[in-house]
Amino acid sequence: MTSVPDTVNNNPFNRNVIREFRERGGQVSDFGAVSLLLLTTRGARTGLERTTPLVYLPDGDRLVVFASNGGSPTAPGWYHNLRASTEVVVELGTERFTARHALVPEEEHETFWQRAIAQDANFAGFRRRTSRSIPLVALTRVPADAA
Repeated sequence: MTSVPDTVNNNPFNRNVIREFRERGGQVSDFGAVSLLLLTTRGARTGLERTTPLVYLPDGDRLVVFASNGGSPTAPGWYHNLRASTEVVVELGTERFTARHALVPEEEHETFWQRAIAQDANFAGFRRRTSRSIPLVALTRVPADAA
C-alpha cells in the first residue's frame, strides 16, 4: 500500500469523518469519546485503495474492529477487500502503519460485543438487525523493520 492518504470513499458522511480525523489528529466530533481508526484496504476487484472509518476496541497489541455494516444482511465492502489481502494500513490518531489482520475466534466474540455495547449502545442493534454472524477482525501492527 502507498503512504499517500488520498483514497476512495464514496460515502459523503465517511469522507467528512476521514477529513476531520486527519485534520484533528484522530478526533471526530460526531463520535465523542468513541475510539475511531481509519482502515485502508485495496479493492479486491478494482485495486483502488479505499479508506473507511471504524470504531475499534484496543486489546493488548490488537485493535479489534467489527464487520457489522450497521446490521445489514451483508458484510461491509472493507471486509471483503481485507480478506483479499494480507496487509492493510491503519491510521490511529496521527500514526499511520501497516497491519496484518486475523479473524477473532468465535469464543472471544461475546466479550468484545459487551465491551462495544458499553462504549456505543448502537452495537446492540447491529446484532439484532441481522441473522448473520458478524465477523470481528483483529488488526496487529507490522513492525517497521518487517514492513
